[in-house]
Amino acid sequence: MLASAEPRAFAGIRGLSRDREASGAGTSLALGVRMKLNALHLVGTCILASASVFIQGCGGTGDTGSSEAALSNSEESAFNFFVSKGLSKDQAAGIVGNLIQESSVIATAVQYGGGPGRGIAQWSVGGRWNADHDDNVEWYASAHGVSPWALNTQLDFIWYELTTFGGYGLSELRGAGNVTDATLVFQDRFEGCGTCDESKRIAYAEQVLSSYGGGGGGGSSGKDCYSDTLGKEMSDNACVQSKYDDDWYQCANGSWVDRWTDPAACTSVHPL
Repeated sequence: MLASAEPRAFAGIRGLSRDREASGAGTSLALGVRMKLNALHLVGTCILASASVFIQGCGGTGDTGSSEAALSNSEESAFNFFVSKGLSKDQAAGIVGNLIQESSVIATAVQYGGGPGRGIAQWSVGGRWNADHDDNVEWYASAHGVSPWALNTQLDFIWYELTTFGGYGLSELRGAGNVTDATLVFQDRFEGCGTCDESKRIAYAEQVLSSYGGGGGGGSSGKDCYSDTLGKEMSDNACVQSKYDDDWYQCANGSWVDRWTDPAACTSVHPL
């Protein structure tokens, strides 16, 4: 039986359907409900209905469903991360549009049905997830003393791949002058998907640009965020150190984002 969840836990669910086919195996995968990390507050059944991925590690003993990390906006964190690396907003949105198609930007995503895809970019087991020499997520995480299943780790690894290996298309990505071109460059050079469904990737990228690519920061005019660490609503741009993982999160118009991805200054600071 599913435990009842607070309404805020469902803020990230959007009824967006998508289809993708796994390269090589030719297995058709369908995603009927797109769910971000904040939807993990649903306990009991951890497999998304009609999903192409399931959430690795569901069913653990600790209830972290209300943590700042679980209520965070992984899409916005990813978008801000790539902008902070010097990419344009169009280019960052192009990357994130691809990641939405691959995994809904869920770091613990595992390809449904026994497929090899793992993480936000669906790196393959036997390849870039755990085997390729000096180019796999598990090796990178071990070398840096972090979890391979963490969003921060996987974003850092994408940037490592882009800046280390010319074949992943960073120069072409930097030359992309609009969101469509950026989406297609990342799709073709980094993801290397089989049946890519590029129209959906572009549509997701355009949504990301519309949602997060506007004028940034300052002031406290956005929506509040609930902090389970402090047990109360926090104003926009408040910065809180989470009791669950000791990391810092910033309220960004109703969603938590990793502090290092938000360009706006903290309006208040709340350490443990």
